[in-house]
Amino acid sequence: MKEKTSRARRNSNTEVTVSRVYRGDNYARVNTIGKTGIRPFVLVPGIGVASTYFERLAPNLNAFGPVHALDLPGFGGVPHPSSALSIEDYAEFVGQVIDELELNDPIIVGHSMGTQVVSALAAQRPEISTIVLIGPVVNPAERRVLRQGLRFLQASVHEPGRVKILAVSAYLLCGFRWFSRVLPKMMTFRIEDTLPKIAARTLLIRGEHDAVVPREWLERANELIPDSSAWEIPDAAHSVMHAHAEEVARLCVRHAEDSVRAGEELQIAEESDATPIVAESPSDLAKAVGGRLVETVGIVTGNDELIAEGKTAHAEAMEQPPR
Repeated sequence: MKEKTSRARRNSNTEVTVSRVYRGDNYARVNTIGKTGIRPFVLVPGIGVASTYFERLAPNLNAFGPVHALDLPGFGGVPHPSSALSIEDYAEFVGQVIDELELNDPIIVGHSMGTQVVSALAAQRPEISTIVLIGPVVNPAERRVLRQGLRFLQASVHEPGRVKILAVSAYLLCGFRWFSRVLPKMMTFRIEDTLPKIAARTLLIRGEHDAVVPREWLERANELIPDSSAWEIPDAAHSVMHAHAEEVARLCVRHAEDSVRAGEELQIAEESDATPIVAESPSDLAKAVGGRLVETVGIVTGNDELIAEGKTAHAEAMEQPPR
């Protein structure tokens, strides 16, 4: 059951509407930019984090079609279910969102644990034609919690400061208890067994400095999927879709247009032209902080109108000038 709770305002690059899609007593929060376009995108974040990880990618995809970034149960301030959900459970939630919103052949993008969710969904639904897996986990050669924690720390050294702030705030909202209940589900999900079952055209992306997803593992994943191509973005880390939003968006749109062809070997993108994060003016900075505060109040009180208002204000404040 879908419940719409916010109204669109302002221009299509920054206006955010928020809705809920229920599955039983639990729901996913859907944060949407745009209304029209060729095909919609559905963005699925990783463990512990929120749709805010896509805050720079979504506007770059919006020119192609509406973008729906999800906060799944237990993450992004969405209430915790009574018991931990499996990767397949989360995949069914994403499928429910697609059905409830009546999305026609969306491009489904997953990041980190979100790649497991998207892979499971694509394996469940052969009618899904196009997916993107950014930083697919877990590398089968290092399926140990301590090793993955070390790899994450190694990758985080190369992340922008804004990503680190997003991560800390998202983990605080998620809470250690829920994170620790979902982590074993992520660690034991054998994505390498699911990838060969995917019929969808698949785009794989990693950052050059992503220690969580080494090049060798991405190359193997590319070999396992029947119809796929793999790309590496120079100078990027695990959250490649943030600082390198324009590059990732270009690859996603080309993939959606069927102009990225399956290849036998991993391809290296051109030397990074990462989108510079322009320093905000004092007024923009104040508006961005204010937007985050309004969004946080909305999350704490369960008020989706406030969440939409805060997200929109923050998006307006951080909107980058044309390049």
